[in-house]
Amino acid sequence: MRKEMKKLTTAQFAKLHEVNKRTLHYYDEIGLFCPYTKSDHGYRYYHASQSIDFEYIRMLKELNMSIEQIAAFRQNPTPDDFLEIVDEKEKEIDQQIQKLKNIQTIIQNKKQQILFCQTLNDQKIRIEECEAKRLLVYPFDFNEEDFSLIFSHLKEIWGIEQIRMGIGSYIALDKVYNMDFDHYEGIYTVALSKKAVPNSFVRPQGKYLCGYQKGEWDELPKLYQRMLDYAKIHHLKLTGYAYEDGLNDFVISKEADYITKIMIQIDEKDEQQKPALQNEH
Repeated sequence: MRKEMKKLTTAQFAKLHEVNKRTLHYYDEIGLFCPYTKSDHGYRYYHASQSIDFEYIRMLKELNMSIEQIAAFRQNPTPDDFLEIVDEKEKEIDQQIQKLKNIQTIIQNKKQQILFCQTLNDQKIRIEECEAKRLLVYPFDFNEEDFSLIFSHLKEIWGIEQIRMGIGSYIALDKVYNMDFDHYEGIYTVALSKKAVPNSFVRPQGKYLCGYQKGEWDELPKLYQRMLDYAKIHHLKLTGYAYEDGLNDFVISKEADYITKIMIQIDEKDEQQKPALQNEH
């Protein structure tokens, strides 16, 4: 036998669920959620047993269902209708979870870059062991193309979350040896997903000769030359592309504080018998 529950006033029910009384009045007026009973004087009374139904309504609202959609379901609820709603909302929740995971990856990546930048001097050259990264690439000529137009196109093909991972540039190694920086191969971003997609390639795992510069982009050729000299002195064979990446954008107020990282892969086939190299400071 069901025990009779104590009736709650509108104020008491609103306090129990931490909502405004006007919300309950509005829901009653549109027939979305009505009190269990009303007195002859028009006072609304709710049962605590209505709490679960009310919280389901709030949950659906938090899942971006409109009041009109919820009301339409509540007028004639069926299991099939509810299951259809649940299936749709599960997909939306999965998308939101993935979006939040992407944001977490982006801010963690930027945090690591900023913390690393705080340990650097004006310039530094060293060898680093780097993990494999899939890069999404796009051909871009810095001398001829309008990046604002390219940005709009990148939003369509990469998505804004992917762009927030940061955009670097890459150039063929033979151009670096010739000090020819007029035409780069293009721009890239580190893929949030490891899946193979068109217009992408994997930057291999391995040792990379890395150079860091604090200052404006015009000074990069000097850093490149120092890196090539370093490789020659230590008999390092370089391969692939040279990758340029800004590390501390968004957290600086002047270009003189901008830190650029250059990465060039070392061909390790002939490196196994060589002694470990010391970093240049």
